[in-house]
Amino acid sequence: MLSAALACSLVAGWVQHGPSRSYTAENLFEYMDGNSEGYLLYGFRTMQGVTCQKGGVTFVVDVSDFGDADSAYGMFSANRDPREPTAKIGAGGQIVPRRLIFVKGQYYLEIAANPEGDYSAALAQWAAALEKTVEGSTQPPAALALFPAEGQQSVRLVPESVLGIRLLKRGYAGQYDYGKAFVVTEDSAEAAAATMAKLKARFGETAPAALADEAFTVTDQYLGRICMFRLGTTIGGWANVADGRDPAALARALAARLK
Repeated sequence: MLSAALACSLVAGWVQHGPSRSYTAENLFEYMDGNSEGYLLYGFRTMQGVTCQKGGVTFVVDVSDFGDADSAYGMFSANRDPREPTAKIGAGGQIVPRRLIFVKGQYYLEIAANPEGDYSAALAQWAAALEKTVEGSTQPPAALALFPAEGQQSVRLVPESVLGIRLLKRGYAGQYDYGKAFVVTEDSAEAAAATMAKLKARFGETAPAALADEAFTVTDQYLGRICMFRLGTTIGGWANVADGRDPAALARALAARLK
């Protein structure tokens, strides 16, 4: 929760313009129109917002509660610019000339600046002030450490249909220059086993692989060379594996990291 009321006075010299904002999942569309769908996918619950002005500059400040740290970090990952560096703010942040975003615990914070210009210094001041007002962990989700660093381009929480497969409802996916790794956790080992059985039926002719509790390999029209495994409650594996790489070997290494 916010340990202090969200106010423009958090940073000296800024004054509030217009009323404060408050939204829930039921009415967020009134504020964001079509953009609200992305927030709702990640489990958005509530938002507090305020618009602040100083010397002709406007900062639109919003703090959103996503219910858990994984979902909040997923929202951050979906919105950050992969071409720009991240910043050590909360569990992860980014400052670009006209925007600040960062995540701390179950909260996702953002500032949009107007008009055109480079407001990086002022945004950094706001980042420091806001970080103090929000409770929660400053550690990134533990799931990020499961993915190997070699060739990694990005890792993010996929809120639904991991790999584009509805059976894989929610999990983490890592994009690499030689394929895509994923990890999905089910509620129980029995649920994970049932999902594996459905995955085998979906792909058709699969070949068993000797790793984890059970595994299979298959070549798919859209996902290319695949190896999927189950280890307890977790289903993981690799898809779109490039020639010259062994999908089963990659999956075995990923399963070892899970242990």
